[in-house]
Order: sequence, then C-alpha cells, then structure tokens
Amino acid sequence: MICLYVLDDAAGRAPGGAARWWLAQSLRALGAEIVRRGGTLTLRRGPAARVIADLARESGAAAVYWNGVAQAPHRAVEQQLEAALAKAGVASQGFPGDLLVPPAAVRNKEGRGLRVFTPFWRRVLALGDPSKPLPAPKALRRGPEIASDTLEEWKLEPVNPDWAGGLRDTWTPGEAAARACLRDFLKTVARGYVGDRDRPDRQGTSGLSPHLRFGEISPRQVFHAARFAAAEDPSLGPGIEKFLTELGWREFCRHLLHDHPDLAGENLQANFDGFPWRSDSKALAAWQRGETGYPIVDAGLRELWHTGVMHNRVRMVAASFLVKHLLIDWRHGERWFWDTLVDADAGSNPANWQWVAGCGADAAPYFRVFSPVLQGEKFDPDGAYVRRFVPELKRLPAKLIHRPWEATPIELASAGVELGKTYPGPIVDHARGRERALAAYAKIRKG
Repeated sequence: MICLYVLDDAAGRAPGGAARWWLAQSLRALGAEIVRRGGTLTLRRGPAARVIADLARESGAAAVYWNGVAQAPHRAVEQQLEAALAKAGVASQGFPGDLLVPPAAVRNKEGRGLRVFTPFWRRVLALGDPSKPLPAPKALRRGPEIASDTLEEWKLEPVNPDWAGGLRDTWTPGEAAARACLRDFLKTVARGYVGDRDRPDRQGTSGLSPHLRFGEISPRQVFHAARFAAAEDPSLGPGIEKFLTELGWREFCRHLLHDHPDLAGENLQANFDGFPWRSDSKALAAWQRGETGYPIVDAGLRELWHTGVMHNRVRMVAASFLVKHLLIDWRHGERWFWDTLVDADAGSNPANWQWVAGCGADAAPYFRVFSPVLQGEKFDPDGAYVRRFVPELKRLPAKLIHRPWEATPIELASAGVELGKTYPGPIVDHARGRERALAAYAKIRKG
C-alpha cells in the first residue's frame, strides 16, 4: 500500500496560518504512526487529480482509494480523478468518511437541503445510527519506493517570526491525541457538559473540534463512542445528548456548505445584501487585537491569538460585538477566524458567522444584541477567564472586572489599572451600539 497525502491549495479553501501549523503536526503524527505499522507516508503537492493519477501510473497501482468530502471543489477533483484513472485502467473508490449521513439523504420535498437545524437533526437521527467505523489495520505492507516531498519544503509552519508557541503549549495534534481527548471528555467532562459548556472559566468542552476538522477522528467514531458511554452510564445521558447535538450542528453546517459553496462570501438571506455595514479599520484592528475595552471580548480575541481557539460562548459574544456593536461586515470577522483558528472549518466558520449576523440559516434574531458585560458576569462570574487572558485587569475585584470603567480612581489605582493607558476604555457604548444596530436592521426590513 502507498499512503499518500496531497496538498492541493486549489481544492477548496486554502487553510489559514493556524490551520497550516496544525496540518504540519498532524502529518508528522500520521507519518510516524504509518511507519510504526510498517508503511511510509508519501507527500506530494499540486493539483490533486493530476498528482494522484500520475503516481498511480508511476507505481503501477491497481486501485486508488480515498475518503470523500461532500463539498463542490472536492467533488470536482474526485470526478476528474475518476475519469483519469478509468482512462488508465485503474480502479477507484471513494468512501464517505467526513459526515454522519450524505447530504442527499436529508432533503425536503423540493429536493433542497433543510435550512432549520432542529428538523434537520431530527431527520438525521431518524435515519438510524451511522455505520460503525472499522478498526485500523495493525500492519501495512509497504509499496515500492516513491519520491516524496518533505514537510519542511511545504513551509507550513511559521519561522520568522515563530508565532506558534502558544499553539504548541496548548495542543497535541494527531490521531492518538484525538482518541485520548474523546476518552477524557467522556470520562470526566460529559457529566457536567450541559451547564459547563457555556463557562469559559471551566474545562467544560470536548476540545475535539480541530481533531475533527483535520480528520484525525471521524464524526462516526465520536458518535458511537458517545452513545456507548451513555449506555454504560445512563447518568451521562443529558450531557451526551447535548454533546451529540453539537456534533449535529457541525453536520448541519457541512450540509449547508454542500448546498451553498460560497457560504463564506454570500449572505444566505439575500435581504442582507443591502445591509449598511460600516467601514472602520481602526475598530476592526482593536477587535482583532483584543483592545475593545470590553474584557470578555478582549479575553476571547487574545485566547484566540495565543491558543488558536476561542471558547464557543465567547465566540458568539465576540462575533456579535463585531457585527452589531461595531456594524462591521461579518465577512471580516470570518476571515480573521479562518486565519487564526486551528479548528477553522469551511462549513462551521462561515455558517456560525452568518448565524450571529442574522443573515444565515436558522439565524439568531438580529434584535438579540448580547451585552458583553452581562455575558461576562453570567458565564465568567469570578473573572477567572478574563484574568487569564487580560492580565492587566487581574487585580480588579470580580464585581468590577467586567466593567472596569465603573471603578473609582482609588479602586483602579489599587489594581494597577490606568484606563486609556494600561487598558482601553470601551470603543463604543453598549446602549448606543445596540440602538445603532437595531436602526440598521430596521432599514433592511423596510427594504
């Protein structure tokens, strides 16, 4: 067997900086695991259909197999590859390893995909459990010696400057780490998942999203392991069901991407095409740097830069702040997340941004404008999350840490905080930002 990975930046959306770093580590881990089982990992770069067809001819391969991805660019590559291999007399077969169910299995009467999550997930579950994954082979028979690129040649990792220190401190990419992550979640975190998943100050989520994004673990593996854990310990039931619903949301976003290949560029709801977004590069830069003056938002953006992820609850608050308080086009935020998230997924990332902006499928009502202060006080009540990522505020008491501008001069001085110097004041007033957002929304409703 020849184990091949092709880096084709033209097949689908090219990964951002953080995702490229993860890809390099993931391929190293995969290569080591393949070697341990007797094989070797071949790396090639270029148009995937041509590269794979050429290698099949070069090696005299009898058949080519791959895991399919239900996205338009990948399907186009598969079709080109199938035709090239058939012309060369080489058998081929793709396997659906990226989803729980194929998009064709969840359609409405008109043959279109569903745009509301709850009926979508109900339909997926009604189809029955997905097939169980097969065990990995214990041994591989190495094929002929094949020339391979090196990871260093691909320059996936940052060098000058090397900004990936926080990623290395936070993550261990690879299949073994993915399995351990799932095992630990089911053993220790799932029991409190319903309540803790919204608390950025706690270890309340699975941490599986980048492993899923890179195929180090499949949604079917996660689904069956979670169901087995719930059967073994019924007390885990509520947490497991909520967790599977989140897995279902990933599935929903992938199905949306299948039906709408330009999900990252076009509003799903056309009435938003005339939305009066503001162009404000200074405010956008402040948001990107985590210097908005709202501690929960700033903590989220700094967590993102340091670790390559942002807690899911905080993602909603930070995204809402950008598109509603600042009236900056959701596509700017989506592109920033795409470049800085290790789990930047071609379906979930744009679908979630559209959901927050109110222009997507099953979208949040636009008039729901999160208060960053109240969100912080509710989900980070002691300020532990803010203290970790916004250390200049760590000496403020919990009652003030989410609203430092309300502290007295004495309280600020004792905490070592100088508003406007060591920490910025709010770049927009919450009440004014909310009113401006509602006025903008009213314009497109009238239109």
